[in-house]
Amino acid sequence: MTAQPITADFSGTWKLGELPVHRIGFGAMRLTGSAAFHLGTPSDRERSLAVLRRAVELGVNHIDTAAFYFSSLRSANELINTALSPYPDGLVVAAKVGPYRDHHGEWGTSARPDQLRGHVEENLRQLGRDHLDVVYLRRMNQDSIAEHFGALAELRQAGLIRHLGISGVEPRHLAEALAIAPVVSVQNRYAVDRPDPVGDDVLRLCGEQGIAFVPFYAVAGAGGERGATAAHDDAVLSVARAHGASPAQVRIAWTLHQGPHVLAIPGTGNPDHVVENVAAGALRLTDEELTRLGEARTRTD
Repeated sequence: MTAQPITADFSGTWKLGELPVHRIGFGAMRLTGSAAFHLGTPSDRERSLAVLRRAVELGVNHIDTAAFYFSSLRSANELINTALSPYPDGLVVAAKVGPYRDHHGEWGTSARPDQLRGHVEENLRQLGRDHLDVVYLRRMNQDSIAEHFGALAELRQAGLIRHLGISGVEPRHLAEALAIAPVVSVQNRYAVDRPDPVGDDVLRLCGEQGIAFVPFYAVAGAGGERGATAAHDDAVLSVARAHGASPAQVRIAWTLHQGPHVLAIPGTGNPDHVVENVAAGALRLTDEELTRLGEARTRTD
């Protein structure tokens, strides 16, 4: 690590379709409060705006968000709009549709295919944009995603969406989507401390087909929507000590080491953590360290 802030370009780049992004991006879920959704206390508005601006200053050009990212007082999309509009050239904003929360913050029935246009338009309204760069269909336990994904493909044809992604899927869902329209990215839960053979297969298939794989909760781990875990495996802790890095940085670095097509979207409401997260893109792990971390991940005892 150097005295100067490390920028996102140290992490390398990948293309979402024709859109180049640095492999370190930013997830907006934690902008709204101490924990996601209605689980924590609402964030300080000015601090959240500062987080977004600092991320972009550090070269982050890929932001992941959703209209259902809101707390009792804060909306991630509104914060992004306020902090970054007019949006700088080259900034890619990705949104997710499918899940639904009512105005009280309670989870409602996930969208039917004919309701997805409303979900897309609500993201557009909140973000102040006329199109979304990437839209993920978040699978909500449905066996087939064909009808839902087909509805998004029609919105892509209509110009509301530039590129399509899918989230929370198995290999069969990826094949199902690819039979309908191009998929530029897959977003699944995936972390160094979470054994996941299905996720491993999806990651591999994405690499073979030039599709970005974008893990969520890579830093949060078992903490999930409540925020970064404090329960780190001994391997994570020892690698962190060896590099003079934080466990969160090791978790991000491990994520990026899973393949050149893997993107990281760590989120935070802390401006200092943004600097640390971006710096993790410059952390290079040795083969021996990756083996140790991999052994810890696959251990089931």
